[in-house]
Amino acid sequence: MNSIFKTERLIVRKFTTSDYDNHFLLTGNADVMRYIRPVKNKEESDLYFNETVLDAPAHAFQGRWAVEEKGTKRFIGSFGIIPIPDDDAKTQMGYSFLPAYWGKGLASELVEAGLIYFKERTPLAEIYGVTEVENVASQKVLLKNGFVPFGKKMDGDIELLVFVFKREY
Repeated sequence: MNSIFKTERLIVRKFTTSDYDNHFLLTGNADVMRYIRPVKNKEESDLYFNETVLDAPAHAFQGRWAVEEKGTKRFIGSFGIIPIPDDDAKTQMGYSFLPAYWGKGLASELVEAGLIYFKERTPLAEIYGVTEVENVASQKVLLKNGFVPFGKKMDGDIELLVFVFKREY
């Protein structure tokens, strides 16, 4: 199954070529993409999936992965540990869920397990989380999991808040 890690309710696994439609469920949904990037049509989504998931260079601990509900094996979101755009020396964690799975504590569960994965697989001292200023729900998830505010940056005309999780040795 190409499982990366599991939680009580989730399975994080490698995306496969059979996930084009699943990926589009996220990238084609305005509610999901509200704080991430512009919504894509199916053709744009498939191209993006090829470039950033299937054809992305392999790194020891980085990647973009599918998230499934453990009991049903239903695709419900994505999770990634990837370089920060414009600063490949820094690594960030990000996630998205289909709206039907919002408000159930899954994001906190996923980030908590993602941090364990990160700490077990890399000697890096820190990992970042980046949110739009208005994305209060994701900011709460990061804070709950030990991230602290680090600063602000701009992505075009969009103000972003940057959070950092520092490993304790």
